Order: sequence, then structure tokens, then C-alpha cells
Amino acid sequence: MSKEYKRTLITTALPYTNGPVHIGHLAGVYVPADIYARYLRLAGRPVTLVGGSDEHGVPITLKARAEGVTPQDIVDRYHALIKESFEGLGISFDVYSRTTSDIHADTASEFFRRLYENGQFIEKESMQLYDPEAGQFLADRYVTGECPHCHNPKAYGDQCEACGTSLNATDLIDPHSAITGSVPELRPTRHWYLPLDRWEPNLRQWILEGHKEWKSNVYGQCKSWLDMGLQPRAVSRDLSWGVPVPVEGAEGKVLYVWFDAPIGYISNTKELYPDSWETWWKDPETRIINFIGKDNIVFHCIVFPAMLMAYGDNFQLPDNVPANEFLNLEGDKISTSRNWAVWLHEYLADFPGKQDVLRYVLTANAPETKDNDFTWRDFQARNNNELVAILGNFINRVVVLTHKYFDGVVPAEGTLEPIDEALFAEMAELKNSLTENLETFHFREALKDAMAFARAGNKYLQETEPWKVWKENPARVATVLNVCVQVCASLAVVMEPFMPFMSEKLSAILALGKLDWNMVGARPVAAGTLLGKPEFLFEKIDDATIQAQVDRLVNTKRENEIRNFKPAPVQSEISIDDFGKVDLRVGTVLTCERVKKADKLLKFSIDDGTGTPRTIVSGIAKHYEPEALVGKQVIFVANLAPAKIRGIESQGMILSALNADGSLVVAAPSADVSAGAQVK
Repeated sequence: MSKEYKRTLITTALPYTNGPVHIGHLAGVYVPADIYARYLRLAGRPVTLVGGSDEHGVPITLKARAEGVTPQDIVDRYHALIKESFEGLGISFDVYSRTTSDIHADTASEFFRRLYENGQFIEKESMQLYDPEAGQFLADRYVTGECPHCHNPKAYGDQCEACGTSLNATDLIDPHSAITGSVPELRPTRHWYLPLDRWEPNLRQWILEGHKEWKSNVYGQCKSWLDMGLQPRAVSRDLSWGVPVPVEGAEGKVLYVWFDAPIGYISNTKELYPDSWETWWKDPETRIINFIGKDNIVFHCIVFPAMLMAYGDNFQLPDNVPANEFLNLEGDKISTSRNWAVWLHEYLADFPGKQDVLRYVLTANAPETKDNDFTWRDFQARNNNELVAILGNFINRVVVLTHKYFDGVVPAEGTLEPIDEALFAEMAELKNSLTENLETFHFREALKDAMAFARAGNKYLQETEPWKVWKENPARVATVLNVCVQVCASLAVVMEPFMPFMSEKLSAILALGKLDWNMVGARPVAAGTLLGKPEFLFEKIDDATIQAQVDRLVNTKRENEIRNFKPAPVQSEISIDDFGKVDLRVGTVLTCERVKKADKLLKFSIDDGTGTPRTIVSGIAKHYEPEALVGKQVIFVANLAPAKIRGIESQGMILSALNADGSLVVAAPSADVSAGAQVK
């Protein structure tokens, strides 16, 4: 950081209130923002963490329409759920508000009016899709159709979720209204536009010359947009849900959500500091940091800064925008529409008391430079092998040994030996590295530094072996345990940004009081302090618990496959004479067994009514247990030419249907019929 600031304002992307938040949101925005805010508080630097719900936009109105409720009903429900979920995970917002608040409507309206009155907008007519049945213009998500790039038939008017390409509604092939299903028509409408091209020179100088230290993904995306040349961007929409455009002649128009939402950072700050909010936005001594996901880079680095430049009045621009990449789930892209996600409120219900485990795993696997993958097996391994076996184990051993040898009273430090001095020196180096990584938003590396305190403590404890020294040299044990207690104190501080719940418990055990960054590597626990009782700060997560989560995702994938099932194309026509050549019969399974050294094959012996059992080999072993088929009736092709399969002569083919979820069902008559009966 090249300049020292008096205070830091941290903003977090506003989540849409058309659903709950998931681990992708947490890893990309909220956990890193909270880590940084908590670190600054520990360092004694004034900081405010601002968040809130984005409660306008087409996805909310679509959900309301689908459920037969009002948009306000939707946002009230999910705002409460999201806010409660954030609190449950320990995201320490100083304010978490919403864009349907009166103060936001007033702030957004005033912002628009100032730009309007100062000639910062251009007004122009454009052709947009209109639904004649619904009697309204169709904003982006009100239009679906075929993506012109990947030909996904269910692309939205603003983006194709299959290939990720940004779109305009008029780009879609065969567009349809999401309201009525009818084919929309193009009609003229007038809107206000922010001429981003007017601010391109300022933005180019501010970003490309002034912020080369930004993360490469952020800087690179900004440069790409600037190099392509900026274009005017609409700031109004033909909708009924949103902040009404506050000028005459704008009936039926609202502020476009991308213009409305970032003003929420300002209105939420106003709500928190009604008399001093300008200090956090207009004082050059305030450093503003925007935590966002990579899909919001252009809005926070180009569009919102251009809005602030156009407004003037000394609004400060963000000093950094540390955007993360995306987090995937079990090798697949997280998708709210497919329910392919780990939802925060469900996690908190399924894993009570394990908020820190999720925070730890999401930070250890943070998508800081590239997309990363969350898996439940990795979640379990990090908990059991790192939090339990390394961090929790060290702290528990220290507290247990102090209670065993000194009745829980921290002994005085005696003469330090080289190994003791080396540990304090190592902690000083780790603190420097940890501080540097936190300051530069490298939270994954910072967590490694924090865990290194526990690793160093474990190594020290193993090398000093106080349990072996006690009888011969209790004074040495006193020094060793005093040193270990000080390491635990450092852990309470360095882990607080990452795992605040654990830190609070450990602080209580050590009677530390208010935590301070200066405690790290020091000796904040005085001799004579009575430690709390030993307790396990983490516990192992068993295989059954993890399997339940994996099974939930498997079921979700199966439900998606069934919902999105499309029949395979019908093969070329055949004549009735051709069909008549196929002799379909009913048979009863006499025996069924697996074919040796063949995972997919079952060998059937079938009563076909002739008196001589028929042998058929079928590749359905992954879908059925052999014994479950004995006694069942099946339909088979009786006049198929015999074929040798794994040395077995197969005399027909059993019919089956492949389901949408990949499961297979053997064809059978609906009632028992005579073996050998023909299927007509």
C-alpha cells in the first residue's frame, strides 16, 4: 500500500434477493471481505464493512410471477434469509441493508437527477422487444431463445448460462416472451444512457496508469473493455419494479438495476452514518475497497466509477477491486437454476457449530487466480487432517499439559534456550508474511501463514517433549509450556479473521480479553493466568455425514437430467413389412448370473415356451442385481441372429428403456402372460 489512509470503506457485491446465497458467493466475495475487515479491526485501523441486498431486477419479478406473489414478497423473504445466513457464518457487516429502503430510493433518485440536470445523460430511441399479449416491453430476462453462439435453446436475453456469453435480447434466435410464450415484436422506446465513452480517457488514466498493482484478472478485463472502446449504456428500463425514473415523461420506467444497485453502497453507508457518511465517500483520506466476483468487474471498475466521475462532488474512486474467479462444485459450474450449489442456510442447518470449517475450506481453496473446485471429500479431509489433527490437536495438548502439570495456571517463563528463541523468531517472520499477504489480498497464502503457527507449535512440542522432562526438570517444562501458551495466543489472533468462532473460544480459554494484532509473536498471556478447561475446538467429520451431502448432489443431478430430458431423434422410417420381420416374445427369467470378468454383462436363462431354455447375454449388469430378475418376465427379440459374447452364444436381445437420468428399465408386460407369447 503506497499511501497510509485514515480509514477504509469495504463494500461487498449486493446479492440478488431471488434466492439464497451459496458457497460460490461466499468464496468469491463475502468471506474474503470479512477476513480483510476483521484484520483491519485487529490492527486498530478504522474500517466499515458495508453490505446489502439487491432487490430490483427482472429475475425477482420472474420468480414472483412464477409463485403468484408480489416482488416485495420475494425480496422480503430472501433478504431476511440472506441476512440471517451471513450472521450465522460470522460475516461482520457494520450495516446490511436493502435497495427497497426509503433512504436508497431517495439516494438513487437524487443521483439520477443530478446527472440529468447536469447534462450527463443522452436520451435516444431504440428498438426493443415488445410482448403484445402482455402489453409491455421485455427486459433482458423476460426474453428466452436460442443462443447464437452455442445454440443453447434456453438462453436469456442478457446471457447464455450454457456458454457464459453476454447477449442482448435482440441477439437471440427465435426469441419468445417469458411472460406469455408469444413471439415478441420490435417497437421503438426512449431511454436515458450514460455515455461511458465520454469518460474513457479518465478511466484509462485512472486504471491503466494508476492501478497497475490490481490483480491481473481485474486489470486485464478492464484493459480489454477500454481497448474495445466504451459505448453509451442505458440507465433506465421499461419495467414496473424498481426505483422510478425521477423526471417528467418517464412514466412506466425505472432505473436499470446496474445503475441502481451500486448506489446501494452509498445509501447503506448513509443509513449507518446519517451525519458523517460523506467522510467515508468523499474524504481523500478514506480508502475504498470493492470486493466482487469476476462477473462484476466491468460494473465496479468502469461503470460505477464513471457514474461517480459524472456526479463529481469529490466522490472517491475505489483504491482496489480484488475480484475472485469462480468456484465450481464437484467438477461442475455452480448454477442456481439447476440447484447445483451448497446453500449457506442449508449448510448451517446440516453442520451446526461448524461455521469455521466452511470459512477455512473456502479460504484454503479460494479461486483467487483461477476457477477452483469445492468437493465434499476435500472439505472432510481439510477438517480432519488440518483443523483437527494440526490446529486443534496443538491447542488441546498445550491446555491439557498445563492443567496436568500446573493445575491450569500458566507457569512463569524461565531461561530461554535456542529452540525457544528460534520459535519466537519464526513467529515474527510468519507475522510479517501473514501481514503482507493480508494487505495485498492474498488470503489463501495468508491462511497458510496462520496455520504455520500451529505447525511450528506442534514441531516445538514434539522436540521439547515436556512429558519426558517433567520428572528431571520441571522448571524447563514451565518454560516450554509458557512458550506454547504464547503460541496459542498468537493463534487466537491470527485465526480470528479466518475462523472467528474458534478464536473466540480460544481467547476465553486463555483469558486474553480484547484481541490485538500486536499480540502476535509476543507474550500476551501473563504468568499466573488460570486457563479454562480443555475442550476440543474441532471434531472429525465421518464418512456417513459426507456421503449424505454427496447423495444430495447426485439426486439433484438426476432431477435435472429428468427435467431437461429430450428424446433422441426418431430413426429413419421403416415399412410395416420391415417391422413385421421382428419377432418380439415374452419370456420368464429362470436364472440370471454375472458374466465373469465382464462388469456390464448378465447371462440369462429364459423360459420362452419351447421347453428348451434360451440363453441371452445382456449388458445391464450396472443397473440390476442378477437375483432381482429371477422369476420376472421380460420382452426379447426372438429371431435375432445368434452372436458369441465372451464365449457365450446369445440367442436374442432383451428390450429395455434408457431413462432421462441414465437409469435403465427392462421392458416387461404389465401383467403375467404365457411364456413365448408374441408381442403385437
